[in-house]
Amino acid sequence: MDIEQKQSEHIDYFVKQASALKGSALINVVVEATSHPSLFAFSEILAVPNVLELEGTENSAYLDLLRLFAHGTWSDYKSNSGRLPQLVSAQALKLKQLTVLTLADTSKELPYDQLMQELDVTNVRELEDFLINECMYVGIVRGKLDQLKRCFEVQFAAGRDLRPGQLGNMLETLTDWLTTSDNLLVSIQEKIKWADTMSESDKKQRKEVEERVDEVKKSLSLKKLQTVSRPMLTSEGMRRSTLNLVE
Repeated sequence: MDIEQKQSEHIDYFVKQASALKGSALINVVVEATSHPSLFAFSEILAVPNVLELEGTENSAYLDLLRLFAHGTWSDYKSNSGRLPQLVSAQALKLKQLTVLTLADTSKELPYDQLMQELDVTNVRELEDFLINECMYVGIVRGKLDQLKRCFEVQFAAGRDLRPGQLGNMLETLTDWLTTSDNLLVSIQEKIKWADTMSESDKKQRKEVEERVDEVKKSLSLKKLQTVSRPMLTSEGMRRSTLNLVE
């Protein structure tokens, strides 16, 4: 079973749980979802009306925590830990995994120094073990550990939840790309049309040359035929002609 199918099943489960509960009863759902070892998408849980109703209540910190897991990183948590619930070890691991996904989305070559700083890892061995056992083995990223260059070369990374407004930016980027593609297509079509026109011109010119060559060949053949057809005097004819002149 691939990671996308697993995600879909886990999301459906937690959406149903969140839809059936309200208020403080949602705390356990949030903690369980953000601790689940195979769940890496949270926007659909965030969209559940009962969850959004936590805004402005005494339990609003758990709504903020869910938003952090949807869009944030380990560094974001450290910067706001004072107003967020304390993380259990499974949540801390999950947030660090999500941090790798965020970094992999910005660059396909991640320096070890940057990763160690963002993940609070103290040495290369610990970092490589984390990338292998907690990221690549889980299936959220694929890549190559380059010890010589001291970097992680990303070949694949699972996508994270879109931030508010990010979809609009993506649509704008796609629209610009489509416009550029359309302009490129028009340019290519014009070049093809020009090439076709030049091809027709070349064909016409080649035909004219071939016709001229045929005319020259015919002319030469006619002259040769006329030369061959001239009357030739035989020896007997020459003798008779001589006698006639003497008489």
